[in-house]
Amino acid sequence: MHDLFREVHELFLATQFTGFMSKTTTRQDLYEFSNIFFKHFTWLENDFIKRGEEYNYSVNQVPIRVDRLSIMINNIISRIESIENKLDSCKDRDIAFRMQSDFNYIKLALKNIPDEDVSSCFDTKREYPNVNLTDEARDALTLFLFEESYKEYELIMVYNYSKANSNDAFLNRIFQILIDESFFHLRSFGQIMADMGILAVPRSLMEEIYKFDDLKQFLKDGIQEEIGAKEECKRLAEAVSSSSEYFASFFTFINNQENYHIALMKEALEHIS
Repeated sequence: MHDLFREVHELFLATQFTGFMSKTTTRQDLYEFSNIFFKHFTWLENDFIKRGEEYNYSVNQVPIRVDRLSIMINNIISRIESIENKLDSCKDRDIAFRMQSDFNYIKLALKNIPDEDVSSCFDTKREYPNVNLTDEARDALTLFLFEESYKEYELIMVYNYSKANSNDAFLNRIFQILIDESFFHLRSFGQIMADMGILAVPRSLMEEIYKFDDLKQFLKDGIQEEIGAKEECKRLAEAVSSSSEYFASFFTFINNQENYHIALMKEALEHIS
């Protein structure tokens, strides 16, 4: 079942990042499918926890650099078929049945997705449509996107692990909000990366990042990281302000959202103190 769990995680990543490539309504379809695959991931995780079995979030690298969207669509279908062959390893037959039911529909839907030329997602031109970025703004934006796309993926998985292994309804409400917020940020940054030709899947997480012993210290550290992220967004908004009013406004918006994240973590910290 560990191979099944890992492959579902990789399927989620492959589908999510393929969604960034599309310039059509296909993007939203792939986002919805990636949501379903992430739900499958959490089902399997919960089964591990119920049975008291150790597990981790390790994955193999997920290659996505292609010229045509159809190549990734076929790759996703192949990943689903590999998972289907491993569903017998799932001890909970109800979970396996629900996953298979979802796969039956999703495979048919994927086969009807129109092809697109997605080579520009990987051309490394670092140009954004209809925006003339200065060299300073381009470099700052590139660095930010690589760092923060990884960070948002990391936060999704950290908060998910914390939520899965907690029976505290108050904390789990906060963890779920933070998961949702991190998904929004990841998708926002991923779309910009694709538009700039620098799309890439984040590296695998080290186990000690999400398996920590001191929740209080994790929250304190998280608050400081969010404060740092706010400063980075502020600097980036200033760097791109002369190039793009849109980007300046966007990163000011992200900066202000960090205030909400800090408030949530302070609320969680107060709850456990």
